[in-house]
Amino acid sequence: MGKSNQQEIVIQTPIPNNSNPIELIQIKYKELEYGFKGWLARQSLPVEAAVVTLTSAAQGAAMGGFMGTITNDMSSSFPAAPPPGAAANPSAMASFQQAQALAGGPLIQARNFAVMTGVNAGISTVMKRLRGKEDVQTSMVAAFGSGVMFSLVSGMGGPNQAANVLSSGVFFALVQGGLFKVGEKFSKPPVEDVMYIETKSMLSSLGLQNYEKNFKKGLLNDSTIPLLTDSALRDVNIPPGPRLVILDHVERSKEVKKGGRRT
Repeated sequence: MGKSNQQEIVIQTPIPNNSNPIELIQIKYKELEYGFKGWLARQSLPVEAAVVTLTSAAQGAAMGGFMGTITNDMSSSFPAAPPPGAAANPSAMASFQQAQALAGGPLIQARNFAVMTGVNAGISTVMKRLRGKEDVQTSMVAAFGSGVMFSLVSGMGGPNQAANVLSSGVFFALVQGGLFKVGEKFSKPPVEDVMYIETKSMLSSLGLQNYEKNFKKGLLNDSTIPLLTDSALRDVNIPPGPRLVILDHVERSKEVKKGGRRT
């Protein structure tokens, strides 16, 4: 078979002259991050939810493992078996299980944190895709799910297992909901953000929300989205890869509004 006449487009971020190894690593990391986010934004909901859950669980496991090393001394001095008579006392057994779950070593904490962060991120991803927004309801539902799963896998039992699972979910939901509202109160968007509602939504859907400040710096707001060009995006210091993703999205949006199809 003959070679294809279609040219392959290679996306590279310009490497500054005399850059040190740390800068090179940062550039490569950014390229991988933007490429991954752009790819993830184009996937179906099940694929996106699965990938986000697994990656978040891995991050949570790493964090839990680190926390477990801190509490390892505590867990080594903790009795491996419940005290005599605890089996006949539901409250004492529940207290023992809770202390054992919270004072576990690296493996136990890695498991607990992996479940918490993975389930939270997965539910949040599904909710945001279905509802089209991230608000306190999304945050609380995700936290409830992570609280329920944490209670189940950590072995934090009680006289009534179902009630304990439910109370853990409610506790997680209330805490995260409260934190969300506090953060929302202290991070109210500036007045000019009303001009960037569609812009922010576009960048978020493409996994390029880090470039919102670039758009604002160049005064590229909602009214300029249909007019975006490679030159305009380059002027606000957006790298080649994200520029191609943004321009492709704008072109697709134009075709949809015209009622046409791209071939």
